Amino acid sequence: MRPERQLELRNAQTFAREEIPALNVVRFRERVATRVALGWRLVTFFGLPAEGTAVELVAVLADDAEARLELLRTEVEIRFPSLTPDCVQASRFEREICEQMGLLPEGHPWLKPLRSHARWGPGPFDLHAEGTPIGADHPFFSMQGEEVHEVAVGPVHAGIIEPGHFRFQCHGETVYNLEIMLGYQHRGLERLLEGGPDARTPFLVEAAAGDTTVGHAIAYAQAVEQLAGCAVPPRGQALRALALELERLANHTGDLGALAGDVAFLPTASFCGRLRGSLLNLTADLCGSRLGRGLVRPGGTAFDLDADEAARMRQGLEEAERGLRGAVALFFASGSVQARLEDTGIVAGDVATELGLVGPAARACGLRRDVRHDHPTGHYRLAQIATVTAPDGDVHARATVRWLEIQRSLDFARTLLAELPAGPTRAPCGRPGPGLGVVSLVEGWRGEIAHVLLTDGAGAFERFKITDPSFHNWPALEMALRGQAISDFPLINKSFNLSYAGHDL
Repeated sequence: MRPERQLELRNAQTFAREEIPALNVVRFRERVATRVALGWRLVTFFGLPAEGTAVELVAVLADDAEARLELLRTEVEIRFPSLTPDCVQASRFEREICEQMGLLPEGHPWLKPLRSHARWGPGPFDLHAEGTPIGADHPFFSMQGEEVHEVAVGPVHAGIIEPGHFRFQCHGETVYNLEIMLGYQHRGLERLLEGGPDARTPFLVEAAAGDTTVGHAIAYAQAVEQLAGCAVPPRGQALRALALELERLANHTGDLGALAGDVAFLPTASFCGRLRGSLLNLTADLCGSRLGRGLVRPGGTAFDLDADEAARMRQGLEEAERGLRGAVALFFASGSVQARLEDTGIVAGDVATELGLVGPAARACGLRRDVRHDHPTGHYRLAQIATVTAPDGDVHARATVRWLEIQRSLDFARTLLAELPAGPTRAPCGRPGPGLGVVSLVEGWRGEIAHVLLTDGAGAFERFKITDPSFHNWPALEMALRGQAISDFPLINKSFNLSYAGHDL
């Protein structure tokens, strides 16, 4: 019996579309479930129209220990056996496929709308239509019993925050279940990217999640570069890594300050708020935008630093570090702060593995997952940043991981500025080749960003699938609230600080 063909790749390695193994739907389901049971992760799972009414389903799996990716596909019509009962990581992807492609994942244990938008595909099943197994309204989970009550929060919030609806089922002050409904930020971004690349494509990609502009821009750029056969100069790679770490520094600093604010520890909240601004200004010094807009482009970077600018940036990092060390030391030395952080919002390691968490949320549960280490590209192939973890999975662990990552990113960035390679920052980058594909992974400050690009016969984007780390991590917030006091919700929510826009692509 001939063994099944496999397509195993490295991060940002180009492949021909026809090389993706085509399995029947039963074997496809078995293969994904078996891989995940063996410790692989489901990076992304999506559909695209095939011939007639058929839909092609594509799965991307990651073996972090061996730095390899695997792609496989199957073709279905109308319905397919759900992977979710044997692979929880597939749950939200299947809900998305149901909405986008009109396919029914039979056996899905809790099928409901993921976000509100019109479907793309030819399938006849409409998750929102009256008369379907789902119905027209969102079927929130509910509990019955004496003293059981329901608390609804959002989608419009009291502060300046993106919209999201949170439905709590409580007994007294204790939360028994939290259900999160998103989709209010949906812009149809993936549809807008089809047919590219063109002049607007980089700007659309940068808007996938505005606080992760650099991360998404790098994921896109390195994908296009591979599809076009473009080699980025070493200086351009180094400046990209610098910008990515500055983005991480600013956001982690802001999160520590916000956690301090949520427990009314104002010294750290004030200092971190100011220092976040200083770190954002360093990115503005690099490219004119505090969020890094316009810096990363296919072929390299659109801006450069001279020696004096690099020296001033190093000085700015040293000043930020001095301020951070004092502010964060106060935070972690306070007994009242520790009492609020420890044993609050726990996500166990086995739950994190089952859900497929990524980024600091995963590392705070003891999972050693970091694209910079496991699937390095660009400058990270030459210079490693040690992966930090914490074992407890609570708010304290998530804060600790952020602080440790800040220290390592500061060291990395200072070294980069002192040893920037000579030469140009950008090389010419042509059009993507026809009939190709690439999976591009980047470790953004929230975790793994995945861009999958598939080109048609003319080299245009037939499918541009973006998976922001928030897509993987929102279910962890629901799990972290179980058994907690509802008054802990703002603190636990901030300890994840997930993106609404990044989810609602």
